[in-house]
Amino acid sequence: MGWAATLAGMAPTRILLLGGTSEGRQLARDLVGLPGVELTSSLAGRVRSPEQLPGEVRIGGFGGVNGLMAHLFAEKVDLVIDATHPFAAEMTHNAAKACSITGVPLVRVDRPAWQPLPGDTWHEVDTLAEAARTADRIGTRLFVTTGRQEASEFAGVKAWCLMRSVEAPEPPLPAHHEILLAKGPFVVPEEVALMRDRRIDCLVTKNSGGGATIAKMSAARELGIPVVLVSRPPLPPGLLTVPDPEAAVDWVARRLVR
Repeated sequence: MGWAATLAGMAPTRILLLGGTSEGRQLARDLVGLPGVELTSSLAGRVRSPEQLPGEVRIGGFGGVNGLMAHLFAEKVDLVIDATHPFAAEMTHNAAKACSITGVPLVRVDRPAWQPLPGDTWHEVDTLAEAARTADRIGTRLFVTTGRQEASEFAGVKAWCLMRSVEAPEPPLPAHHEILLAKGPFVVPEEVALMRDRRIDCLVTKNSGGGATIAKMSAARELGIPVVLVSRPPLPPGLLTVPDPEAAVDWVARRLVR
Protein backbone atom coordinates (compact mmCIF):
# COMPACT_ATOMS: atom_id res chain seq x y z
CA MET A 1 0.00 0.00 0.00
CA GLY A 2 1.71 3.19 -1.19
CA TRP A 3 -0.15 5.33 1.33
CA ALA A 4 1.15 3.42 4.38
CA ALA A 5 4.37 5.42 4.63
CA THR A 6 2.34 8.62 4.91
CA LEU A 7 0.93 7.42 8.22
CA ALA A 8 4.24 7.15 10.07
CA GLY A 9 4.49 9.69 12.84
CA MET A 10 0.82 10.65 12.82
CA ALA A 11 -1.34 10.46 15.93
CA PRO A 12 -2.93 6.98 16.04
CA THR A 13 -6.45 6.57 14.72
CA ARG A 14 -8.57 4.35 16.94
CA ILE A 15 -10.75 1.92 15.04
CA LEU A 16 -13.51 -0.21 16.51
CA LEU A 17 -14.11 -3.31 14.37
CA LEU A 18 -17.40 -5.07 15.00
CA GLY A 19 -16.50 -8.57 13.87
CA GLY A 20 -17.30 -12.23 14.30
CA THR A 21 -17.24 -13.03 10.56
CA SER A 22 -14.64 -14.06 8.00
CA GLU A 23 -14.62 -10.44 6.83
CA GLY A 24 -13.94 -9.28 10.37
CA ARG A 25 -11.05 -11.72 10.73
CA GLN A 26 -9.51 -10.57 7.45
CA LEU A 27 -9.87 -6.92 8.43
CA ALA A 28 -8.20 -7.57 11.77
CA ARG A 29 -5.24 -9.10 9.95
CA ASP A 30 -5.12 -6.28 7.41
CA LEU A 31 -5.46 -3.38 9.85
CA VAL A 32 -3.59 -4.44 12.99
CA GLY A 33 -0.07 -3.11 13.02
CA LEU A 34 -0.82 -0.67 10.20
CA PRO A 35 1.05 2.60 10.86
CA GLY A 36 -1.26 5.12 12.45
CA VAL A 37 -3.90 2.57 13.55
CA GLU A 38 -4.98 1.26 16.95
CA LEU A 39 -7.47 -1.53 16.34
CA THR A 40 -9.92 -3.18 18.70
CA SER A 41 -12.01 -6.10 17.44
CA SER A 42 -15.33 -6.57 19.25
CA LEU A 43 -17.00 -9.99 19.31
CA ALA A 44 -20.50 -10.68 20.58
CA GLY A 45 -19.37 -13.78 22.48
CA ARG A 46 -21.97 -16.12 21.00
CA VAL A 47 -19.32 -18.65 20.02
CA ARG A 48 -17.74 -20.20 23.11
CA SER A 49 -14.29 -20.65 21.52
CA PRO A 50 -13.74 -17.88 18.97
CA GLU A 51 -10.73 -17.89 16.68
CA GLN A 52 -7.71 -16.00 17.91
CA LEU A 53 -7.40 -12.55 16.36
CA PRO A 54 -4.42 -10.21 16.13
CA GLY A 55 -4.57 -7.02 18.14
CA GLU A 56 -6.83 -6.07 21.02
CA VAL A 57 -10.08 -8.04 21.37
CA ARG A 58 -13.13 -7.36 23.52
CA ILE A 59 -15.89 -9.90 24.13
CA GLY A 60 -19.55 -9.13 24.81
CA GLY A 61 -22.22 -6.60 23.97
CA PHE A 62 -22.23 -2.88 24.63
CA GLY A 63 -25.66 -2.49 26.22
CA GLY A 64 -27.59 -1.04 23.33
CA VAL A 65 -27.15 2.31 21.61
CA ASN A 66 -26.37 4.21 24.81
CA GLY A 67 -23.74 1.68 25.85
CA LEU A 68 -22.08 1.83 22.46
CA MET A 69 -22.09 5.62 22.52
CA ALA A 70 -20.46 5.56 25.95
CA HIS A 71 -17.80 3.19 24.63
CA LEU A 72 -17.08 5.41 21.62
CA PHE A 73 -16.62 8.42 23.92
CA ALA A 74 -14.61 6.60 26.61
CA GLU A 75 -12.23 4.93 24.15
CA LYS A 76 -11.99 7.99 21.87
CA VAL A 77 -12.93 5.87 18.85
CA ASP A 78 -12.29 7.63 15.53
CA LEU A 79 -13.75 5.12 13.06
CA VAL A 80 -16.14 2.17 13.25
CA ILE A 81 -16.27 -0.76 10.83
CA ASP A 82 -19.33 -3.00 11.06
CA ALA A 83 -18.29 -6.43 9.79
CA THR A 84 -20.93 -8.37 11.69
CA HIS A 85 -23.06 -11.13 10.17
CA PRO A 86 -25.71 -10.03 7.63
CA PHE A 87 -28.37 -11.18 10.11
CA ALA A 88 -26.91 -9.32 13.11
CA ALA A 89 -29.54 -6.63 12.51
CA GLU A 90 -29.70 -5.28 16.05
CA MET A 91 -25.96 -4.61 16.23
CA THR A 92 -25.96 -2.94 12.81
CA HIS A 93 -28.89 -0.69 13.71
CA ASN A 94 -27.33 0.18 17.08
CA ALA A 95 -24.03 1.03 15.41
CA ALA A 96 -25.73 3.22 12.81
CA LYS A 97 -27.65 5.17 15.45
CA ALA A 98 -24.73 5.51 17.87
CA CYS A 99 -22.36 6.69 15.15
CA SER A 100 -24.94 9.10 13.76
CA ILE A 101 -25.43 10.71 17.17
CA THR A 102 -21.74 10.86 18.05
CA GLY A 103 -20.51 11.81 14.58
CA VAL A 104 -18.09 8.87 14.38
CA PRO A 105 -17.69 7.72 10.75
CA LEU A 106 -19.10 4.24 10.11
CA VAL A 107 -18.89 1.81 7.22
CA ARG A 108 -20.69 -1.51 6.87
CA VAL A 109 -19.03 -4.47 5.12
CA ASP A 110 -22.05 -5.96 3.39
CA ARG A 111 -21.10 -9.11 1.53
CA PRO A 112 -23.23 -9.67 -1.59
CA ALA A 113 -26.29 -11.86 -1.08
CA TRP A 114 -26.68 -15.10 -3.01
CA GLN A 115 -28.63 -14.79 -6.24
CA PRO A 116 -30.70 -17.57 -7.85
CA LEU A 117 -29.19 -19.46 -10.77
CA PRO A 118 -30.80 -21.68 -13.41
CA GLY A 119 -31.97 -24.87 -11.73
CA ASP A 120 -32.64 -23.27 -8.35
CA THR A 121 -36.02 -23.67 -6.67
CA TRP A 122 -36.16 -21.03 -3.96
CA HIS A 123 -38.94 -20.24 -1.52
CA GLU A 124 -37.91 -16.87 -0.08
CA VAL A 125 -39.38 -15.88 3.30
CA ASP A 126 -38.86 -13.05 5.74
CA THR A 127 -38.71 -14.86 9.09
CA LEU A 128 -37.51 -18.13 10.58
CA ALA A 129 -41.02 -18.93 11.76
CA GLU A 130 -42.23 -18.63 8.17
CA ALA A 131 -39.27 -20.74 7.03
CA ALA A 132 -40.22 -23.53 9.42
CA ARG A 133 -43.84 -23.54 8.27
CA THR A 134 -42.89 -23.46 4.60
CA ALA A 135 -40.27 -26.20 4.86
CA ASP A 136 -42.61 -28.44 6.86
CA ARG A 137 -45.18 -28.07 4.11
CA ILE A 138 -42.90 -28.98 1.20
CA GLY A 139 -40.41 -31.42 2.75
CA THR A 140 -40.26 -34.45 5.01
CA ARG A 141 -36.48 -34.53 5.63
CA LEU A 142 -35.08 -31.06 6.20
CA PHE A 143 -31.49 -29.85 6.24
CA VAL A 144 -31.57 -26.86 8.62
CA THR A 145 -28.53 -24.56 8.69
CA THR A 146 -29.95 -21.40 10.24
CA GLY A 147 -27.77 -21.37 13.38
CA ARG A 148 -27.87 -22.87 16.85
CA GLN A 149 -29.51 -19.98 18.65
CA GLU A 150 -32.65 -20.04 16.54
CA ALA A 151 -33.08 -23.79 16.20
CA SER A 152 -36.08 -23.63 18.53
CA GLU A 153 -38.06 -22.02 15.70
CA PHE A 154 -38.22 -25.53 14.20
CA ALA A 155 -39.34 -27.30 17.37
CA GLY A 156 -42.89 -27.72 16.11
CA VAL A 157 -42.18 -29.16 12.65
CA LYS A 158 -43.35 -32.67 11.85
CA ALA A 159 -40.51 -33.36 9.41
CA TRP A 160 -37.23 -35.03 10.35
CA CYS A 161 -34.44 -32.42 10.62
CA LEU A 162 -30.70 -32.56 10.13
CA MET A 163 -29.54 -29.54 12.12
CA ARG A 164 -26.01 -28.36 11.38
CA SER A 165 -24.24 -25.65 13.37
CA VAL A 166 -20.81 -24.81 14.75
CA GLU A 167 -21.95 -25.50 18.32
CA ALA A 168 -24.84 -27.57 19.68
CA PRO A 169 -28.22 -25.86 19.15
CA GLU A 170 -30.30 -24.78 22.09
CA PRO A 171 -33.59 -26.56 22.89
CA PRO A 172 -36.42 -26.97 22.29
CA LEU A 173 -35.68 -28.94 19.13
CA PRO A 174 -37.79 -30.89 16.64
CA ALA A 175 -39.11 -34.24 17.86
CA HIS A 176 -37.19 -36.06 15.12
CA HIS A 177 -33.74 -34.67 14.48
CA GLU A 178 -30.01 -35.26 14.14
CA ILE A 179 -27.41 -32.71 15.23
CA LEU A 180 -24.31 -32.30 13.09
CA LEU A 181 -21.56 -30.05 14.45
CA ALA A 182 -19.39 -28.66 11.66
CA LYS A 183 -17.84 -25.43 10.49
CA GLY A 184 -17.29 -24.20 6.94
CA PRO A 185 -15.95 -23.73 4.44
CA PHE A 186 -17.70 -26.73 2.88
CA VAL A 187 -17.23 -28.23 -0.59
CA VAL A 188 -19.89 -29.29 -3.06
CA PRO A 189 -19.08 -33.03 -3.36
CA GLU A 190 -19.27 -33.48 0.40
CA GLU A 191 -22.51 -31.51 0.63
CA VAL A 192 -24.03 -33.61 -2.17
CA ALA A 193 -22.96 -36.81 -0.40
CA LEU A 194 -24.39 -35.60 2.92
CA MET A 195 -27.75 -34.69 1.41
CA ARG A 196 -27.97 -37.99 -0.42
CA ASP A 197 -26.98 -39.99 2.64
CA ARG A 198 -29.62 -38.27 4.82
CA ARG A 199 -32.21 -38.33 1.99
CA ILE A 200 -32.72 -34.57 2.31
CA ASP A 201 -35.66 -33.18 0.33
CA CYS A 202 -35.56 -29.54 1.49
CA LEU A 203 -32.72 -27.19 2.51
CA VAL A 204 -33.48 -24.40 4.99
CA THR A 205 -30.98 -21.59 5.36
CA LYS A 206 -30.43 -17.85 5.55
CA ASN A 207 -29.20 -15.75 2.65
CA SER A 208 -25.89 -15.08 4.35
CA GLY A 209 -23.94 -14.74 1.11
CA GLY A 210 -20.22 -15.37 0.91
CA GLY A 211 -18.26 -18.42 -0.09
CA ALA A 212 -17.84 -20.35 3.16
CA THR A 213 -21.26 -22.04 3.05
CA ILE A 214 -22.38 -21.58 -0.55
CA ALA A 215 -21.57 -25.21 -1.37
CA LYS A 216 -24.88 -26.36 0.11
CA MET A 217 -26.71 -24.11 -2.35
CA SER A 218 -24.82 -25.65 -5.26
CA ALA A 219 -25.48 -29.14 -3.91
CA ALA A 220 -29.21 -28.45 -3.61
CA ARG A 221 -29.24 -27.19 -7.20
CA GLU A 222 -27.39 -30.29 -8.41
CA LEU A 223 -29.80 -32.62 -6.60
CA GLY A 224 -32.95 -30.67 -7.52
CA ILE A 225 -33.73 -29.98 -3.86
CA PRO A 226 -35.88 -26.93 -3.06
CA VAL A 227 -34.44 -24.27 -0.76
CA VAL A 228 -36.36 -22.28 1.83
CA LEU A 229 -34.29 -19.12 2.09
CA VAL A 230 -34.68 -16.47 4.78
CA SER A 231 -34.16 -13.01 3.27
CA ARG A 232 -31.82 -10.53 4.92
CA PRO A 233 -33.16 -7.91 7.29
CA PRO A 234 -33.10 -4.37 5.85
CA LEU A 235 -30.15 -2.12 6.59
CA PRO A 236 -30.61 1.26 8.28
CA PRO A 237 -31.43 4.01 5.77
CA GLY A 238 -28.40 5.90 4.49
CA LEU A 239 -25.82 3.45 5.90
CA LEU A 240 -22.55 3.53 3.94
CA THR A 241 -21.69 0.04 2.73
CA VAL A 242 -18.80 -1.63 0.94
CA PRO A 243 -18.82 -5.16 -0.51
CA ASP A 244 -15.61 -6.59 0.96
CA PRO A 245 -12.71 -6.08 3.40
CA GLU A 246 -10.45 -4.61 0.72
CA ALA A 247 -12.89 -1.78 0.12
CA ALA A 248 -13.15 -1.21 3.89
CA VAL A 249 -9.35 -0.91 4.14
CA ASP A 250 -9.43 1.65 1.34
CA TRP A 251 -12.14 3.56 3.24
CA VAL A 252 -9.89 3.61 6.31
CA ALA A 253 -6.86 4.67 4.26
CA ARG A 254 -8.66 7.67 2.80
CA ARG A 255 -9.45 8.92 6.30
CA LEU A 256 -6.00 8.31 7.69
CA VAL A 257 -4.21 10.46 5.13
CA ARG A 258 -6.55 13.47 5.27
